[in-house]
Amino acid sequence: MSKRTSHGRWVTFPSGGDQVRGYLAEPEGDDVLGAVVCAPENLGVTEHRQEETRRLAAEGFIVLTVDPYSRIGGRPPQDYTTAEERRSKAFIAARDEVVVPDCQAALAWLRTQPRVGRIGALGYCLGGGTVLAWAADTRDLACSVVLYALPVVPAAYSPDGQDRSRIALAPRIQAPMQLHFGAADEAIPMDQTLALKEALEAHAPAPISFHVYPGARHAYMDSTLERYSPEAAALTYERFVDFLRRHLDEGA
Repeated sequence: MSKRTSHGRWVTFPSGGDQVRGYLAEPEGDDVLGAVVCAPENLGVTEHRQEETRRLAAEGFIVLTVDPYSRIGGRPPQDYTTAEERRSKAFIAARDEVVVPDCQAALAWLRTQPRVGRIGALGYCLGGGTVLAWAADTRDLACSVVLYALPVVPAAYSPDGQDRSRIALAPRIQAPMQLHFGAADEAIPMDQTLALKEALEAHAPAPISFHVYPGARHAYMDSTLERYSPEAAALTYERFVDFLRRHLDEGA
């Protein structure tokens, strides 16, 4: 299917007692393949993430990328002195207790919009972990895609100072899930990646497809970084667009 043009805009929707913002992109035309709630990296909804939201919408999906930092001005915490401190504060600000309900609220808001049928989820890095946790907590997703999520969130990235394992969530994944990791990811220990793979394939009630890309580093999908891996990124994109199309297109 050839790509269409798409347009994007900021929207707000209620989550609990707050108004949360997200970046919404829609394809031209009346026919859509489904809708996607996207959870972004720890940098938030950057210009690059907005571009990627429009890119996916041009494939025929309505895509809503949730801003995990809506309540603190739309950017992760800026009061850091080291890269590690930046990541720690970003993860704590966008912890599951905050962003998983926001993603569910985004799904509920999408259901009120015209042209929206089945809804899936897509998450990158921090957002990949959000999607893992969300998929274990909801029955409203038709499918989900997880990109290089931390299988175990380290204590320094958790609000309670304790490690948080997503591996134990495997038996609660009810909808088809596709996962992508880089074999040379310097941020995620390979033993954790393989443990997550084994747990999901052994215990998840839903179909699981798990992909590991030789030579690909952390955040290999991001073309603005020196860690960008064009071949792995292109194959990952092809795979998850096909996966979303198969599970979200009601005419398929």
